[in-house]
Amino acid sequence: MSDSIDHPLDRFLSTGHPLHVTADGQMFFADPGRLPAAKLILPGSFAPIHRGHWELARVAEQLTGQSAAFELSVINVEKPTLTRDEIRRRLAQFEGQAAVWLTRAPRIVEKAECFPGATFVMGADTALRIVLPRYYQDDQASLLAALDRVRRLGCRFLVACRVDARGQCWRCGDLPIAPEFRDLFEEIAPETFRVDLSSSEVRAAQQGPTA
Repeated sequence: MSDSIDHPLDRFLSTGHPLHVTADGQMFFADPGRLPAAKLILPGSFAPIHRGHWELARVAEQLTGQSAAFELSVINVEKPTLTRDEIRRRLAQFEGQAAVWLTRAPRIVEKAECFPGATFVMGADTALRIVLPRYYQDDQASLLAALDRVRRLGCRFLVACRVDARGQCWRCGDLPIAPEFRDLFEEIAPETFRVDLSSSEVRAAQQGPTA
């Protein structure tokens, strides 16, 4: 990623407006008067991106007939805000591979506000965070209000199974989704997609054994 595209990144950091980065490294801001073209979004921290992400995007494209884009929020509710250098490092993973949106939208309602009408693709572990009250300060009313806003923005979820530490494959149907919002969640069958790999496992493998 060359220095010629630093200006849009600096503008993103100062304004927070969603920034679209193409596979060839060009950067564009969404027209405030128009809806973003992105209709299939795979959000994540991508630290690092791995074959599970790429395969999930490919399967989602086949199922929906839409082109997938990745979304990287530089703000995370549980982790430090990404630095400019770290943002550049994570964006470099997508060069020549796929488009990615930079946002300041750590929560699902904020992502839906950025991408109305989009389908968000995720593993069941991520979907679980969307439907548990503890991620809304243990306030069930806030959880339901968030999902209602997602519905009114025309967004949906496409959910792949994820395997926990005990080897159990958690599927969309296993999630404690409020009945009135279950129609927002569609499952990707394990027979269609299942990759038992996480970014934390990839990081551990890259770091190697400790002394």
